[in-house]
Amino acid sequence: MALLEVNHIASGYEGVQILWGVNLKLEPGKLTTLVGSNCVGKTTLLKTVMGLLKPLDGSITFQGQDVTKLPAHARAKAGMVLVPEGRQLFTEMTVFENLEMGAFSPRSRASFKQNLEKVYELFPRLQERGRQKAGTLSGGEQQMVAVGWGLMAEPEILMLDELSLGLSPLLALNLFESLTRLKATGLTMLLVEQNVTMALAVSDYAYVLAEGKVHLEGPARELRKNDEVRRTYLGI
Repeated sequence: MALLEVNHIASGYEGVQILWGVNLKLEPGKLTTLVGSNCVGKTTLLKTVMGLLKPLDGSITFQGQDVTKLPAHARAKAGMVLVPEGRQLFTEMTVFENLEMGAFSPRSRASFKQNLEKVYELFPRLQERGRQKAGTLSGGEQQMVAVGWGLMAEPEILMLDELSLGLSPLLALNLFESLTRLKATGLTMLLVEQNVTMALAVSDYAYVLAEGKVHLEGPARELRKNDEVRRTYLGI
């Protein structure tokens, strides 16, 4: 059974509809990627799934329960965690304090020490920078903090919006390798990403969004061979 199901979701901002009947499923333990050009509704979909936007139509099911009308904080408490685009850290707080803020739910607070050790194992640099203010870090290090913050919440689903945005190719590669390691632990993830080449390389399944609708979907390895995807998104 899918861990998350998005059924015929329509959504948008201030009376402007962006999504038109989107369907999406997340299988447990899989990394699913949502790709597409700018302004096609990728971030809108993440915000709607997280409860930050109210859908105009459709439903969202998480762990077999309808969560369409649940507020964002209730979804977060249930295990849905979004790492937003642009990192959005507490820049005047230290790395450790930012990670500490991620453990907001009772269950994550109870396993704070274990989760922190896992974050430091995944990103050793964060342990070295523990007392440094987050705003003084490099872009790549800040993105590590943002992902670490999400992991500290002990998510059932980790959603990541534009993981590689503004990063050098090397730093982006390191972060994508981290996703592979997280996938090996059984964590379910939904990734929105403009670096289609890397996203499809690490993903199990992918959706291509165009004009607010799912245009293509399938196993990531098959979409990498799709002529339209290769021509439009991979430049081949």
